[in-house]
Amino acid sequence: MAKVRISVPETAAKGDIIEIKTLISHPMESGFRRGAMGEAIPRNILKEFKCLYNGEEVFRAEFFPAVTANPFLTFFTRAVDSGELEFVWTDQHGEVTSEKASLTVT
Repeated sequence: MAKVRISVPETAAKGDIIEIKTLISHPMESGFRRGAMGEAIPRNILKEFKCLYNGEEVFRAEFFPAVTANPFLTFFTRAVDSGELEFVWTDQHGEVTSEKASLTVT
């Protein structure tokens, strides 16, 4: 579906607040625009993003037609345990794109 970029620190001290950044390449067509020949460009948007840290949801965002193409998100969470961060995007058609990153907590 889309190309994803994720920035997560490889390591963090227990209790540290860490910054997480994500970017997904997606056209985010609102359905309101017209093409060069006047035809309606069909709606094609992401509906939801969530981040799971060791299976527990730590961040969620809901998208609407006004969100820009290639949405970039920055958020913070507390480093609690070593484990896996899973990033999940769902589009309006139910197609899911996910990526994972590891975090080592010392």
